[in-house]
Amino acid sequence: MRKQKITRRRLLASGSVAATAAFAGCGSRFESFAGSGEADEVASDSQQATASGIDESDAAATVGMVYALGGLDDRSFNDAANRGIQRARLDDGVEYTNHEPTSVAGFAEVQAELASSTNPSYDLICCIGFLQAEGLSETATEYTDQQFMIVDSVVDADNVASYVFREHEGSFQAGNLAGLLTTRDIDLGAGSTNPDETTVGFVGGLDQPLIHKFEAGFRAGVEYANTDVDVLTEYLGNFDDVQGARDIAAGMYDDGADIVCHAAGGAGVGIFQAAQAHGRYAIGVDSDQSRSNPRYADVVLASMVKRVNVAVYDAATATVADSLPAGEVVSLGLDSDGVGIVYGTSLEPAIPDDVRTALSTSREQIAAGDIVVPTERSSTGGA
Repeated sequence: MRKQKITRRRLLASGSVAATAAFAGCGSRFESFAGSGEADEVASDSQQATASGIDESDAAATVGMVYALGGLDDRSFNDAANRGIQRARLDDGVEYTNHEPTSVAGFAEVQAELASSTNPSYDLICCIGFLQAEGLSETATEYTDQQFMIVDSVVDADNVASYVFREHEGSFQAGNLAGLLTTRDIDLGAGSTNPDETTVGFVGGLDQPLIHKFEAGFRAGVEYANTDVDVLTEYLGNFDDVQGARDIAAGMYDDGADIVCHAAGGAGVGIFQAAQAHGRYAIGVDSDQSRSNPRYADVVLASMVKRVNVAVYDAATATVADSLPAGEVVSLGLDSDGVGIVYGTSLEPAIPDDVRTALSTSREQIAAGDIVVPTERSSTGGA
């Protein structure tokens, strides 16, 4: 049991700082989401929610969603965040508005605009993506009575809940899968492997530390599976250049790779296009991309899901219960199902039983701390 904090919205609504309330406790914050969420459909109508559509009088909480560059309909990172707030709306009566800045400079502007808004007044502002951290550091300091959450970065402020993911752990699983399958003769869907080459690839979006975690984990997983497998790596420089990603992946397939994993956001569609064109395979990221991009399900072997929906849902529902972990860092990894591997809807039958067993074993070993996955790429890695 805890006393209800006086949020900015309650202060504006009542004109008093004396109101208190109590909420009953609940179990593990992540119980209801563990192992779920990839199949949730994203409703296009609710993606277009605007301030004019918010009825604060009926809302358990009002949330402003500030998405990463690339915006909604990326079939990956931002759409995963949107699924989380949609579920909070269905489960807890949360109302929300969507905001899609088109530049890094725009993040701070939108954050401040929402924090100063009185119609609606926001109980929580969700900042999706590490590029929002710099702006949020300033905004949170200026609007100390406004609650925020951020995904993929840590902002040291008493009114910010920071949600980070151990992407390297999930990427290890992706690398382990790729390293095991590239030596096998797999022929299903629109692709096939080339066991004579034993080469795989990794395509990153921005060449920066967060994406390096994906690469580091992927490389470690490949090496764990087979030290003789070569890993090709290249960075795109953004998260939305589909043609650029396609060209990079095409070059990797031409150089002998039969499986390419990406951490390139919406640009990852280009990797899938190249896989189909070359008759090879790909591994998606953030969401189950065999579901979010069904036209490419015949080449998506698996996806390294990063359950951003879990973080958004947790923050929104915690705001309703007045238990937002503001001032804290919430770290989600394999042990909490914050990250993990899901096999493709069409190609799951291509995954041999012994490979599935190997991935289950490595998952348990990572969760138990028996395998320590690196967070930094080696000096020989990268573009």
